[in-house]
Amino acid sequence: MKILIFGTVPNDLLNFRSDLIQDIKKRGHEVIASSSMLDSDSIIYMNKLGIKYESIYLNRHSLSLLGDLRTLTNVLNLLQKQKPNLVLAHGIKLVIWAGISSKIKKIPFFALITGLGFAFQGKSFKRKLLTKFASFLYRIALKNSKAVIFQNKDNRDLFIEKGIVPLCKTHIVNGSGVNINKFSFSEQPKNEVSFLLVSRLLGEKGLREYAAAAQIVKDKFPSAKFDIVGAEDASLDAISIEEVNSWSDYVSYNGFTNDVRPYIKKCNVYVLPSYHEGLPRSTLEAMSMGRPVLTTNAVGCKETVEEGENGFKVPIGSSKKLAHKMIWFIENKDKIEMMGRKSRKIIENKFDVNKVNKEMLKILGI
Repeated sequence: MKILIFGTVPNDLLNFRSDLIQDIKKRGHEVIASSSMLDSDSIIYMNKLGIKYESIYLNRHSLSLLGDLRTLTNVLNLLQKQKPNLVLAHGIKLVIWAGISSKIKKIPFFALITGLGFAFQGKSFKRKLLTKFASFLYRIALKNSKAVIFQNKDNRDLFIEKGIVPLCKTHIVNGSGVNINKFSFSEQPKNEVSFLLVSRLLGEKGLREYAAAAQIVKDKFPSAKFDIVGAEDASLDAISIEEVNSWSDYVSYNGFTNDVRPYIKKCNVYVLPSYHEGLPRSTLEAMSMGRPVLTTNAVGCKETVEEGENGFKVPIGSSKKLAHKMIWFIENKDKIEMMGRKSRKIIENKFDVNKVNKEMLKILGI
């Protein structure tokens, strides 16, 4: 069987889907991966994994009729060229255009909804129009899908409520899973309490709240450390590098990295004050390495925390509540290790990539 997997950028395919791709290949199937923005490092790594790769055009950050028609044409041409037996896509635009293309070509299509993103957030008139338009396109793309796979119940329920997809087509999996051997347990560092946030530089990830909370905490505990790791972004919600640098008195920005493990090892507590998620991979990786979590009660985030056991949830947008819990960790440093071990246990029980992929393969029927 030939299986075509779409992701928005190579990093999505390599970091989030490489274990799934390898499991599919072990079962004797051919896998072709496709995304935009191919770079030489990605080509080398994919070749090492034995993954065939096809590049397509995709503008992730704006609505453009000509650009989206170009993406649709690229996807249609790729399906015609490769003639896959099954298509799996994630990312809003690729789910839509790959879904429509698969419908035209009469190829079994599976959608992976990893979060609702910008199109389903906010209450302004323009944002409501965008939500209606995205829902309309999703309805067309998913009408003939074999299955629609979600990472949390809230996102699934919203799609059902909006009439985008019927309950009988839906499945829920525990994120993309974590390779618990790669992200192995790491003992707590014996330094002053250090906090870490790994994220693209986006407002909706709660970076401003993180910086504001850091300032509050450092006024009381000057030796506390706050780090951010993540790439710049071109979306409408992007935070400029100039703004990030303006936080330098209380937050250290470390740029982008292909390997977050050294940063997780150096931190005591992982923080993600996001407004919404599918199921945040960065949080799961930190949990796998034995770090307690401080996050929000947002959809997707709340699934990672057992309150008071492996971390805490605070209201979305509340830097004061975030700072309050950060101070709790500093004043209760002796509890951090125990909470981190609980995080690791949760990962082993629910989010081990082998368990998640087993469920994914069952849904895909391979």
